[in-house]
Amino acid sequence: MQEKASASVLLNAKRIVVKVGSSLVTNEGRGLDAQAIGQWCEQLARLSKSGREVIMVSSGAIAEGMTRLGWATRPKAIHELQAAAAVGQMGLVQMYETKLRENGMGSAQVLLTHADLADRERYLNARSTLLALLSFGVVPVINENDTVVNDEIKFGDNDTLGALVANLVEADALIILTDQKGLYTADPRKDPSAQFVSVGKAGDPALEAMAGGVGSSIGSGGMITKILAAKRAAGSGASTVIAWGREPSVLIRLSQGEAIGTLLVAQTAKNQARKQWMADHLQMRGSVTVDAGAAAKVAGEGKSLLPIGMTAVHGEFSRGDVIAIKNTADIEIARGLANYSSAEARQICRKGSSEFEKLLGYTGEPEMVHRTNLVLMR
Repeated sequence: MQEKASASVLLNAKRIVVKVGSSLVTNEGRGLDAQAIGQWCEQLARLSKSGREVIMVSSGAIAEGMTRLGWATRPKAIHELQAAAAVGQMGLVQMYETKLRENGMGSAQVLLTHADLADRERYLNARSTLLALLSFGVVPVINENDTVVNDEIKFGDNDTLGALVANLVEADALIILTDQKGLYTADPRKDPSAQFVSVGKAGDPALEAMAGGVGSSIGSGGMITKILAAKRAAGSGASTVIAWGREPSVLIRLSQGEAIGTLLVAQTAKNQARKQWMADHLQMRGSVTVDAGAAAKVAGEGKSLLPIGMTAVHGEFSRGDVIAIKNTADIEIARGLANYSSAEARQICRKGSSEFEKLLGYTGEPEMVHRTNLVLMR
C-alpha cells in the first residue's frame, strides 16, 4: 500500500517543500553539518534541474548561534534566544548559499513570521515573491525571523512554518526530514514493542495520540509538531512524508516514488481544498461587477478577471480578501482573492494593464483575480 501511495503522491509532485530540523542541520548542536547540508543541496539541485520546484525550510539559526556564542545549553530568556538566532542566521544562510552555488543553483534567503502568513496582503506578497523565485530557478531558503518574533521558540522547530509555506505556495508535498525514521505507535527509544507506521491519513486523531513529547535538547519540536504540521498541510491538499534526514539520497528516492519514512496522505485534492476554502466564505468585504464579455470569460471559460472588464467596485476590501464577482444582473458568478484593494480597483476599473503604473504608481499583477485564485459559483 505504501509503495503505491508514495508513487502517486511524490512521483508526480511538481512543487515540494522540504523542512529540516535543528538537530540534523547542526549535527546535534556541534555546529553546522557542512556535509549533510551539502548532500541536501545536491539533491535539491538535481530535483530543480529535473523540472521540480523546491523550497527549503531550515531550522538551525538558534542552534548555530549557541555554538558560535559558546553556549552549551539552550537558554530560556527570549532575548538571548533571539540574539543567538541573529548570530546563527549569518552562518546558516551562508552555508546554504555556498552549497547550492557549488551545485550550480542560485539561492535566496527568506525570513518569515506567522504574522506574515496570517495577514492576507502580506500573505499574497510572500506568495508572489516565492513563486517569482521559483520561476527564476532559484531555491528559496526559509527560516522563521527569530530575531523579531518568538514563534519558533514557542511552537516548535519550524514544522508549523513548513506546513504554512506548503499552503502558501500550494505545494504538492511536504517532506519533513528529522532524526527519526518516521512515526511509531510509541517512542521506540522507550518502548521496544513500538510499531512503525508506514502510511496513514493526515489529520487522523489516532496519529496525534501516538505522537508524544519533545525531541532533542537542541531543537524544540517533536513528533507531535510534525503530525500537526501534516494535518495543516493537508488542508490545502499537500501530503507529508516524515523521514530520516540522513537516509542516503532521501529526497531523490522519495521523488522517484520509493517508500521511505511515514507517508501521511492528504484526503482532499489540492485544487478542491483551495476552492472550497473560498467558496465557504460566509461574509465578503466587497464585490465587483463585470460586463458581459468578462462574465463569459470568467464563468464560461474559467479565465482570470482583468480590470478592463470591471464596470463597478462595491464595498471596502484589501489586497488578499475574498471578493464576489457579479454579472450585470447582480448575480454572483464567481469569487476569488483580490490582487488589488477596493481603492486601487476603482482607479483601474475599465483600464488596461499598461495604464496601471501611471494610475497606481507601480506595476502589479495584470489580473484583478487570477484564475488559480478563483472559484465559480453555480
